Amino acid sequence: MNAAVRAVVRMGIYVGAKVYFIYEGYQGMVDGGSNIVEAKWESVSSILQVGGTIIGSARCKAFHTREGRLQAAGNLVQWGITNLCVIGGDGSLTGANIFRKEWSGLLEELARNGKISEEAVTKYSYLNVVGMVGSIDNDFCGTDMTIGTDSALHRIMEVIDAIMTTAQSHQRTFVLEVMGRHCGYLALVSALACGADWVFLPESPPEEGWEENMCVKLSENRARKKRLNIIIVAEGAIDTQNQPISSEKIKDLVVKQLGFDTRVTILGHVQRGGTPSAFDRILASRMGVEAVVALLEATPETPACVVSLSGNQAVRLPLVECVQMTQDVQKAMDERRFKDAVRLRGRSFEGNLNIYKRLAIKLPDDQITKSNCNVAVINVGAPAAGMNAAVRSAVRVGIADGHKMLAIYDGFDGFAKGQIKEIGWSDVGGWTGQGGSILGTKRVLPGKFLKEIAEQIRAHSINALLIIGGFEAYLGLLELSAAREKYEELCIPMVMVPATVSNNVPGSDFSIGSDTALNTITDTCDRIKQSASGTKRRVFIIETMGGYCGYLANMGGLAAGADAAYIFEEPFDIRDLQSNVEHLTEKMKTSIQRGLVLRNESCSENYTTDFIYQLYSEEGKGVFDCRKNVLGHMQQGGVPSPFDRNFGTKISARAMQWITTKLKESYGKGKKCVSDDYICVLGISKRNVLFQPVADLKEETDFEHRIPKEQWWLKLRPLMKILAKYKASFDVSDSGQLEPVQDQNTQGEPA
Repeated sequence: MNAAVRAVVRMGIYVGAKVYFIYEGYQGMVDGGSNIVEAKWESVSSILQVGGTIIGSARCKAFHTREGRLQAAGNLVQWGITNLCVIGGDGSLTGANIFRKEWSGLLEELARNGKISEEAVTKYSYLNVVGMVGSIDNDFCGTDMTIGTDSALHRIMEVIDAIMTTAQSHQRTFVLEVMGRHCGYLALVSALACGADWVFLPESPPEEGWEENMCVKLSENRARKKRLNIIIVAEGAIDTQNQPISSEKIKDLVVKQLGFDTRVTILGHVQRGGTPSAFDRILASRMGVEAVVALLEATPETPACVVSLSGNQAVRLPLVECVQMTQDVQKAMDERRFKDAVRLRGRSFEGNLNIYKRLAIKLPDDQITKSNCNVAVINVGAPAAGMNAAVRSAVRVGIADGHKMLAIYDGFDGFAKGQIKEIGWSDVGGWTGQGGSILGTKRVLPGKFLKEIAEQIRAHSINALLIIGGFEAYLGLLELSAAREKYEELCIPMVMVPATVSNNVPGSDFSIGSDTALNTITDTCDRIKQSASGTKRRVFIIETMGGYCGYLANMGGLAAGADAAYIFEEPFDIRDLQSNVEHLTEKMKTSIQRGLVLRNESCSENYTTDFIYQLYSEEGKGVFDCRKNVLGHMQQGGVPSPFDRNFGTKISARAMQWITTKLKESYGKGKKCVSDDYICVLGISKRNVLFQPVADLKEETDFEHRIPKEQWWLKLRPLMKILAKYKASFDVSDSGQLEPVQDQNTQGEPA
C-alpha cells in the first residue's frame, strides 16, 4: 500500500495538484481536523520497503451512516478536496461509491444547515473516485492481482520452505492454515507453488467421501518414500454442505485413520506483514500513477472506477460492476453453486485450479491412455530460479497425457552425448522450491552437434522436445529449425519456455527467473539504503545483470525507488550524467540525504560502473560521498519466488498441452512436422498466452545485443523518473477507456 501512496502523492504533485493524506481511513475523514494533512514530496520518502500503510487504516462504523458521511463531506469541502483515491478492499470501495452518489445531496444538506456556503456547493459540485484494490486475499473480481497478494505469498512460501526442511528429517504431515475467509486464492496458489498433497478452498469444496480419498492419497505418497505430506487449508474452507472444514478436524482425521505424526501451523497475521515484494511495489506504483491520470481525466459523468491489472496491463474497470461480481461469488458459494463461484473468480483462478488438480493427483497407470510417444525435456543457458518447477510440471502433465517423459541432462552438450533418462512422476517431487537447475544446464548451442543430436533423437525415439531456457535456448531452437532439411529426425514438435533472469527472450513479456532476480536486487537495495541511514549524504551505485537488456536495472530501480537507472536501450551521454549529479546535489539539500543509482552491466562500453563511480565521487566532493556495489551472480541464485514457481508451473503445463495437441495432429498420420508452426516459443504478450513460430520472431530480434527490438517495459521508464522528481512525459495513450468487467474473464488464457 505504501508504494501506491507514494506514487499517488508524487504523481499528483508532479501534475501540479495539491495532495492530502487522510489518516486512519474513513474514521479520519469523519473526524477531520489533524487527520487531514497536505502531503509533500518528502512525506513519502523511504516508505517503499515498509509493510502496512504509513497513513493508517481503520474500520469505521460512523461512515456506514449518513450522518457520518455528512461530516466527512463537510471536512473534505473545508480543504477543497473533490478527488478521492481509495486503497482498500471491496468494503472500502463500496463505501466510496455510496459517498460519491450522495455527494451533491450531502453538500445541499450542509448548506441548509449553514455549515458551508452556496458558492461551495457550486464549486465542489461533484466528487471523483478512483479505487485501487489492496487485499492480500486477491478476492476482488476484475483484477488478476490485488496489491499485497504477492507479498503474502512470499510469507507463506518462506514458512512452507522452512517446514519442508525440518519435515524432511522426520516423517511428518503438516496441515497449514492460510488466510482467505471467502477466497481460496492464497491456499490454491501456495499449494501449486509447493506441490501440496491436498488443498481445501471455499470456492471448490472436496467431493463427498473426501476423507477416505485424502487418506488413501497420503498413504500412497508415503509408500512412494515421500517423507513429508503437506495439506493446505484456507481459513474459510467448507464442504459441499457449506459446513466448515477446520485444520484441527483434518489433523484429527489423519491421526485417527493413518496414525501419522501430524502438526497444525496457523500462519495468521504473519501473512499480512513484512517487506513488500518487488512485484507488489511495481504493481502499486503503476496503479498509483494510473489512478492519478484517471482522476485528472474524470468528468461528472465518469463512473467511479477501479485500476486493475490484466496480464501485464493496467486497465480501468467500473467499480460498481467489480463489487457486484465479487458479491456474486459469495452468493454462488452460499447457494452451493460452486462451479459458478470458480468461474466468477476469473480465468486465472480457474486455470490455477485445473492445473493443480492435474499435477497433484496421479491416476493409476491402468487408467491413463498411453500415447506411445516419448517427450524429452531439456534446460539450456544459465540457471534461472523456477526452472525446476517448470520441469516438474512438464513431466507430470506429460505422464498424465500418456507420454513417456525423458530428461536430458546438461543441455545440448549432454543431449549429444546421450545423457538421457526416463523421468517419473515421483522423481520430480519437491522440485518447485529448488533454485538453479537440477537437470543441469549449459550455454552450449546445438549447431556443432546436430548429427549427434539427430542420432540420439532416433535412438531414444523422441517424438517432441520441450526446451526451458534463455536466449541460448532461443538461438538453439532456430538452429534446430534450420537443420530440419538436413536431418529428418529434427522434424518433430518443439516448444521453448523462456527462463532467464535477463528477461530478454523475444516473444514473451516475462521469463521464468526474472522475478526472483528482481526480488534479490530490491532486497539488496533496501539493505544498502538502510546502511546509509546512519551516514548522511551518500550515493550508492549498483550494477545489475541482464546483458544488454535493461529490464532488471529499470524495474529494480522502480521497485527500490532509485534516482536513476542507466540502461542500454536508452542511450545516455556525459550531459545526462552531469544532470543526474546536479539532481542528487539538490536532493542532498532536502531531508532525504542519500541516493541510489542502478546501472545495467552492458549499458555502455565506456561509461563503466567504475567510471560513473569516479565521476560521481569527483563531482559530489564536499556534498556527498559514493559507494559502489556489483551484485553479480547472486541474482541468478536463491530460492524461486512464488511468482516464478507458479509462472514456471503454469506456462510449462500449457507447453505440454500444446505438444500433446501437435502429436495428435501428426502421429499415426505419418505427417512430418516441417511447417513453421511446429517449432514455437511460448510467451505471455499483454494479456494472452501465445505460441509464436520461432521463424516469425527472427524479425523482432536484435541478435547482436540479444534482445527483442521492442520491449513493453520501456513504457514504464518515465514512471521511475517522475517518481524520482525528474521531468519526463508520461505516455497515457494506453489508458483512458473504461472496460466492461465481463471481458476480463473471457480473454485469452490465464497468465
